[in-house]
Amino acid sequence: MGLFLALSMVAVDHAEARRGGSFGSRGGRTFQSAPATNTAPRQTAPVERSMTPSTAQPGAATRQAQTAGQQRGGLFGGLGGGLMRGLLIGGLFGMLMGHGFGGMAGMFGMLLQILLIGGLIMLAMRFFRSRSQPSPAYAGPGRAAAGAAPNPNWQARRDAEAQPQNNRSFPIPSIGGGAGKPAAVESRDIELAQTDLDTFEQRLAEVQAAFSREDHAALRRLVTPEMVSYLSEELAENAQNGVRNEVTDVTLLQADIAESWSEGTQDYATAALRYESRDRLLDRNSGRLLDGDEELSEITELWTFVRARGGDWKLSAIQEA
Repeated sequence: MGLFLALSMVAVDHAEARRGGSFGSRGGRTFQSAPATNTAPRQTAPVERSMTPSTAQPGAATRQAQTAGQQRGGLFGGLGGGLMRGLLIGGLFGMLMGHGFGGMAGMFGMLLQILLIGGLIMLAMRFFRSRSQPSPAYAGPGRAAAGAAPNPNWQARRDAEAQPQNNRSFPIPSIGGGAGKPAAVESRDIELAQTDLDTFEQRLAEVQAAFSREDHAALRRLVTPEMVSYLSEELAENAQNGVRNEVTDVTLLQADIAESWSEGTQDYATAALRYESRDRLLDRNSGRLLDGDEELSEITELWTFVRARGGDWKLSAIQEA
């Protein structure tokens, strides 16, 4: 809960200031919901605040213009078609009134003249239109690369699916997985080792401790630059309002993996974490307790980690579960 202050505004009402949110980046899956797990059985909403751009559907305006052009085309389309319709209607109306085309021979002659005039008008309209409208230019490919098909064997499994409440070991994922809808960038599911899961548990305690100490150097080592910006913003607001958020005695109770995948040269993993801690808001000068208490509180969150191939895992997103 302490880290979720990065989305809140610290004010006089400290209860309001301690509400959380979700922020950071999950790569190409930032705006997709993570799968449910035993630890977080309810589907979590996508990240709300992120520097990752959302992928838009390209070519919509172009397709609309092409459709409109097709609707305007044809023998009786456009200005030429309007003139021809007007001549035909006028001639037929005159014939019904007893004058105009002057019999069958006159009518066929008039129709021939109308067709010739209409053809000349259409040729003229096409000529001037082709000279006034330049040909479209294309800057690049019109379609994004499709996502790779999900790999059903991405998860490493263990025989024991349930762990004791106070067992701090990080179980290998037993539920969850599947990428859902293909991302805008190509990705493939990957398997994690036990050492990766142990690192996630370690990062949970390290990031909370660095945030409580207001240790910017440690945060830059443990989290992505985007997360540094959010957490630094919160620390600055805390200092401006004369408060300090302290999160201590962090203990992991239960955890599993929602999904793990690679994108290009980077690996991602989203873990559901249920842990307990003492989360308190203190007066910056006197140390007086402003919000929270000395009792342990329990919270469940989704933490996403990223690493360059062969590098260290860094926290890249936090979501409330």
